[in-house]
Amino acid sequence: MSKKSTIQVEKVNTHIVSWLKEYAIASKTNGFVIGISGGVDSAVTSTLCAQTGLPTLCVEMPIHQNESHVNRGKEHIEQLKNRFSNVSNTIADLTSVFDSFVALVPNGDDENVKHHALANTRARLRMTTLYYHAGIYGYLVAGTGNKVEDFGVGFYTKYGDGGVDLSPIADLMKSDVFALGKFLNIPESILKAEPSDGLFGDARTDEEQLGASYDELEWAMLENEKGKTAADFSGREQIAFSIYRRLNTINQHKMNPIPVCLIPTEFK
Repeated sequence: MSKKSTIQVEKVNTHIVSWLKEYAIASKTNGFVIGISGGVDSAVTSTLCAQTGLPTLCVEMPIHQNESHVNRGKEHIEQLKNRFSNVSNTIADLTSVFDSFVALVPNGDDENVKHHALANTRARLRMTTLYYHAGIYGYLVAGTGNKVEDFGVGFYTKYGDGGVDLSPIADLMKSDVFALGKFLNIPESILKAEPSDGLFGDARTDEEQLGASYDELEWAMLENEKGKTAADFSGREQIAFSIYRRLNTINQHKMNPIPVCLIPTEFK
């Protein structure tokens, strides 16, 4: 099932850029910092930020990174710097920091669980790095999550790539992000690449991790909003819908506010 975006890309582009600029001015901040992964989400987000005319810092944060991801990220940054004079970049190679962390913590009994825990650690080290740069320059950390990831299946790390100041593309489906990316002329290598979170140091795709493509998850998200259940479908549609429902359920802890234990008034 292939999902075609129906957004009016030029109007959406103008709207997001205006929103970003207005937010930055109202918050009395100086610009934006974005982590560049070599994927479409960070490429689109950084291009939107660049269009505000405010300082836009692109940060590469490799941790035993797959070479193809690094190359796509570099290609995008160079293109963006050539197009916008307000764009700058820096590299914070976190490999040695990550390796030092791994050497300090216990191995655990389950290798697969440890592997995923360390993947989340990569994301949290990057979040810390982005906020360091935001702190010294007075910038906002711009999030790169799209609607399917942030509000559909929760495909992000809590307090990792989920730790941001504002989310310019979080109301766009993945197909919308690709449509906007094409309009913004981001590198073709990024538009053609299979989406990957890059948290494992290899080239595994998001679809391999999730068990369904973004087109399928997008479709399932819309069907779920209509009140449909897995029983309404068969074959691959039923499988994709069930995957969406399972991920949406187990990742509610990311999408809902942190639980607070309220103390009864008479106890105070």
